[in-house]
Amino acid sequence: SSCVFSTAAQQRSTGDECGPEDPRDEPKHPLSDCALEHKAIKLEEQVRDLTERYRRALADSENVRRRTQKFVEDAKLFGIQSFCRDLVEVADILEKTAESAAEDAEPSNPNPTLKKIYEGLSLIEAKLQSVFAKHGLQKMNPVGGKYDPYDHEIVCHVPAEGLQPGTIALVTQDGYKLHGRTIRHALVGVAVESQE
Repeated sequence: SSCVFSTAAQQRSTGDECGPEDPRDEPKHPLSDCALEHKAIKLEEQVRDLTERYRRALADSENVRRRTQKFVEDAKLFGIQSFCRDLVEVADILEKTAESAAEDAEPSNPNPTLKKIYEGLSLIEAKLQSVFAKHGLQKMNPVGGKYDPYDHEIVCHVPAEGLQPGTIALVTQDGYKLHGRTIRHALVGVAVESQE
């Protein structure tokens, strides 16, 4: 870079005097104008570098804050995941017991106690499912839908009678999702073309 001389220095070089001031009265600078200009350029570069670093640090801290917030929200939503896995097993037992009581409480069986037990079990099962729904736990109902390896686990193949091959024909164990995340895969039977 070219150094810029002051007008006083230019006037002195041409022999012009600028007035009553004596050039010897000017304070002497330890650094020349060229060195000062070079130092100013370096300082400006440092300011730009530090400003860019500051912006990156702000962006990084914002990303960390967002990730931490997402982690906390996920912990709130999915912190009960293992508890829900255990609780759906209890719901399975309750459902099977209610089905068994329903078979025994048919109109041909005049036992009123068995009928009341069935009604009580049905009410408990309905209440349990409403509590599940309140907390974001939903039972999957995949029958007739397409097989999805993220939600279903194939336990058998059944002949496709009136169903498209690859669709779910039966469910041997219900699957559950917690806020859209599968916490237990549904055990399903998938329809396949029968080979005759």
